[in-house]
Amino acid sequence: MELNRVYNFSAGPSMLPVEVLEKAQKEFVVYKDSGMSVMEMSHRSKDYEEIIFGAEKTLRELMNVPDNYSILFLQGGGSTQFAMVPLNLMNKNKKADYVKTGQWAKKAIEEAQKYGTVNIVASSEDKMYSYIPKLDPATFSKDADYFYMTLNNTIYGTHIPDSKIPDTNGIPVVGDMSSNILAEKYDISKFGLIFAGAQKNLGPAGLTIAIVRNDLMGNAMDITPTMLKYDIHAKNQSLYNTPPTYSIYFAGLVFDWVKKMGGVEAMEKINKEKAAILYDFLDNSKLFKGTVVKEDRSLMNVPFVLPTEELNQKFIAEAKAKGFVNLKGHRTVGGMRASIYNAMPVEGVKALVEFMGKFEVENK
Repeated sequence: MELNRVYNFSAGPSMLPVEVLEKAQKEFVVYKDSGMSVMEMSHRSKDYEEIIFGAEKTLRELMNVPDNYSILFLQGGGSTQFAMVPLNLMNKNKKADYVKTGQWAKKAIEEAQKYGTVNIVASSEDKMYSYIPKLDPATFSKDADYFYMTLNNTIYGTHIPDSKIPDTNGIPVVGDMSSNILAEKYDISKFGLIFAGAQKNLGPAGLTIAIVRNDLMGNAMDITPTMLKYDIHAKNQSLYNTPPTYSIYFAGLVFDWVKKMGGVEAMEKINKEKAAILYDFLDNSKLFKGTVVKEDRSLMNVPFVLPTEELNQKFIAEAKAKGFVNLKGHRTVGGMRASIYNAMPVEGVKALVEFMGKFEVENK
């Protein structure tokens, strides 16, 4: 059957690997010899335990997660983590350092301010978050409970690679990895906690993953609801209540796919290749222009603009007609944005660039 699939450049929920979708389809009505769909399974059953613990084991291997960290399968999206992080970690001096690099960092700051003092150590708000601000350890709080950074800024197209994670002198680093988990390598031992909503690189919406160093759990603020305590989920192996069972199953299939592709290192190599194709075109174009400072460009989200709003709209409409969808930029930035997560094949980016080249010739 010929499937009429488009190249989906959506920032999330986003494109998923076709072979994973096909495997899920094949197992949808009856999973293995269980006689039922994963959607119908008790989360306490042996069949389901095999799924969730298997997914956890593969993720631990892919990200090289040390033994003194717990992997938690949670709900509530990355946005619930904006509160869960301070409720659990802002517990000694009621103070934390935040790097303000975009809308999600801004929302995280606003949430954390409800629970304690937030010190914004660096911000790129002055230039519409088009760069990553320099981090000067002299501005860091000596007594912060944690240091928070958004590792990839989906809307503005910037990222903080592993090589630029600052030395915080023992203060736990928290990383929002929602839009670049499994897409580039990070040394997990540099972090106290990382989290990621699933709907960009891991699977369908509904699942959030948190990887937490064990010594940071168990001291949540007294007001913390039970469901928002990391240690409760860790003690119960993410089965304190009914987790998003199907999203976890699907993420497990994606983990297997990444492993088959050669792991995170191989994905990073492919992602660098895809990003280079698009950035090289933008750098050499007389019509299209990238909006991000070169050294801080994301491998995942590539925002760009044309000289007029009219041309932006024309490009988006013509691209859609040709099967390149969801290229409209975020409302706060305008223009276009191509999100090229792990599941976007190199051919998709090459085809987009070819189309952009034709558009440039026709509209100069």
